[in-house]
This record gives sequence, structure tokens and C-alpha cells, in this order.
Amino acid sequence: MSKKSTSSRPIAHPATIRAFQRRLIDWYRKHGRDLPWRRTRDPYAILVSEVMLQQTQVQRAMLYYDKFLQRYPTVEELARADEGEVRETWEGLGYYTRARNLQRTAQKIVEEHNGRFPKNPEALTALPGIGQYTAGAVLSFAFRRNAAILDTNAARVLSRFFAVPTERQTTGFLWAVARQVTPSGQAHLFNQGIMDLGATICVAHTPRCAVCPLRTVCRSVNGEQR
Repeated sequence: MSKKSTSSRPIAHPATIRAFQRRLIDWYRKHGRDLPWRRTRDPYAILVSEVMLQQTQVQRAMLYYDKFLQRYPTVEELARADEGEVRETWEGLGYYTRARNLQRTAQKIVEEHNGRFPKNPEALTALPGIGQYTAGAVLSFAFRRNAAILDTNAARVLSRFFAVPTERQTTGFLWAVARQVTPSGQAHLFNQGIMDLGATICVAHTPRCAVCPLRTVCRSVNGEQR
């Protein structure tokens, strides 16, 4: 069977997928982390948070997020800022290429999109430093589009819940799974929820299965194989 046909097969029975979606969203509504970038739908502020969170722990990013937005509150102000001053504001977060790409993206949005963020993945991923994940985050969190995301936490949750064999845990296959199971109209809740579950319960080492809201339908917990 071809790779394309294999990855397009349903990952699970529709009832299992619905249970996964419902339980995850219900849990997130009650237990989701209160993070500053979750209190806005401004695509610029959301992009700043997502770029900061690349290769940086949440708690550390929180120390810089408000300060950065106070200094550069709009995409226009970041676009025309002095690069050295942007670097100084970013100092301490490391991986300065992220800040440089963020400013270059701001400049392109101002110059090529009249200061408005594109609302389609192709245009977003054409911007410096924006890949599939960041585009999906901006689209779902800012614009409430039905866009999937796949970060390390989400990949771990999907792999375990659906008992994906190790040899099939490729980025391409897991992206296909993510797109298949992201619920229409609730992607913003689902995406935040799957990241939070992976960060707090379905952790890399010693997962807290006993308190997981998905445990009764999780294939790994129940010893099932796809």
C-alpha cells in the first residue's frame, strides 16, 4: 500500500475520534493554563508568543512577552524599529535569528500586505521563520480557522492515544493525523488543549495516565494497536 493511501486512512473509528475531541476540549475548558497570549486574538501578539516559544520554555517566554509588546505594540512599530534595539529587547531569550525573522515578517506584512496578516497558510508560510505549526497557531488562535497544529507535545499525545507504531511516527504521518482529528469550529480549543495535555499530563517521561481525561479511550493505556 502506498504511503499516501496509508496516511489517508482513518486513524480510528469516528466515535473514538469524537470522544478524543470532546474529552480533550472539556478538560481544557476546566484546566487549561492561563497564559497571557491566550487572552488576545491579535495575530501579531499571537505570532510574537509563538516565535518566543520556539526552543524556549513557557515560563521563560512569559518573562519577555509583555516587555516586548510594550516596546513594540503593533506590527508597524516592530517593522520600523532599529534592529539593534530589537535584539536588545530580545536579549536573554537566545536564538536571535527568531527575532530577526520576526522583524522581517513584520516588515513584509506592512510592505506587502498593508499591515494585515494573511489568513491563508500558503501566504503565512511564505513569511520568514513561519512554518506549518506557527501558521496553524496564528490561523486557529487569531482567526478561528480550522487549522491543525503539530508541536512536540501534540505529536506525543497523538502517538500515544492512537497507539501509532514507532516506525510510523513520522512528521508527515502525524501531520495527517492532526488534520484528520482537529474538529471543525473548535480548532482553537482543541489545539490549546492538546498542547496543554502533552505539557502537563501526557509528558515525555512518566506520563500521568491515572489523571488523564483520555485514559478510558486511549489505545496505549488499553493495550490496543492500530
